[in-house]
Amino acid sequence: MAKNVLGGELEPCSTDPMTGFYRDGCCNTGVGDLGVHTVCARVTAEFLEFSKSRGNDLSTPRPGFPGLRAGDRWCLCAPRWQEALEAGVAPEVVLEATHAATLEWVSLEDLCRHAVDREG
Repeated sequence: MAKNVLGGELEPCSTDPMTGFYRDGCCNTGVGDLGVHTVCARVTAEFLEFSKSRGNDLSTPRPGFPGLRAGDRWCLCAPRWQEALEAGVAPEVVLEATHAATLEWVSLEDLCRHAVDREG
C-alpha cells in the first residue's frame, strides 16, 4: 500500500474532479509518472494563473478534463508545487493524501506549513 508524507496509508485526494496520474482519485505514482503527480493540493485562483503562466493550463476545460476551479483538490506535480512555493503561490496541501515520494522534491516542513485538514 502506498504511504503518505506522514508515514500512514495514502488517502484519496479527489474523485470530483477525478484526479491522480492514474485517474484513481489518489496521488499514486509509478515509473510512467514523469511529472511526479504526488501532491494533493487545494488549488487557488492564484496558483491556477501561475500554472497557466508556466505552460500548464489547468483551468480551461478540454475533452476528458473539466478544468479546475479554486477550491478543487488535484494531484499536482511535486516539482511544480516546489516552484510555486518559491514564487509565493503554493496552494494548501492535504498531507494524508500526499504521496511519500513528494519528499524527494519538497521538505516535510514546507508541506506542513501549507497543510489543510482533510475536510478543508
